Amino acid sequence: MATSRGPYAKGVAKRAEILRAALEVIARHGYRKTSTRELAAAAGLSEAGMLHYFGSKEKLFEEVLRARDEADMERIDATDSIDGLRAVIRHNGTVPGLVQLYSTFSAEAGDPEHTSHDFFVDRYATLRSRLAETVRTRQSEGTLTADADPDTIATLLIALSDGLQVQSQYELTTDPADAFHHLLDLLSAPPRNS
Repeated sequence: MATSRGPYAKGVAKRAEILRAALEVIARHGYRKTSTRELAAAAGLSEAGMLHYFGSKEKLFEEVLRARDEADMERIDATDSIDGLRAVIRHNGTVPGLVQLYSTFSAEAGDPEHTSHDFFVDRYATLRSRLAETVRTRQSEGTLTADADPDTIATLLIALSDGLQVQSQYELTTDPADAFHHLLDLLSAPPRNS
């Protein structure tokens, strides 16, 4: 048993190393401008060697997207999910290549046959649930208007976040995190009378 775990553990570690390198390269150069040759070189492998760990370029990019999302979810979980989503939006301004990858895959994955479709279904359901819970908490604390449905607000916050990511690729003059914060200000409850 110990001998089979060694190669498996090395394979998992190598996949993680490839994903870290790919995240850095795509963040800098963009999804469309990055070749598998560049990604392989960044990971110290041949193209064939790198693709051995993922099966195809499409699967590699899907795994890069999953790794990006795991890092985003850590940011979201580090504080309340609304503040976490705002931190993710601010961070996205520093990684335009990953925003491009996310925007492309999220649009293509609308097709139920796309390999990333289930990933996005789960991602959105999880994020909506976390945001709605935070909305309920803020509403009970009196810091967010109680006039709106928490699930609807969660859905709208995700739509705003995704829409800002798309717009940021088209010379958006407003900082996306500031636009997100502005909506939160509009949803804030007026101070309670003492």
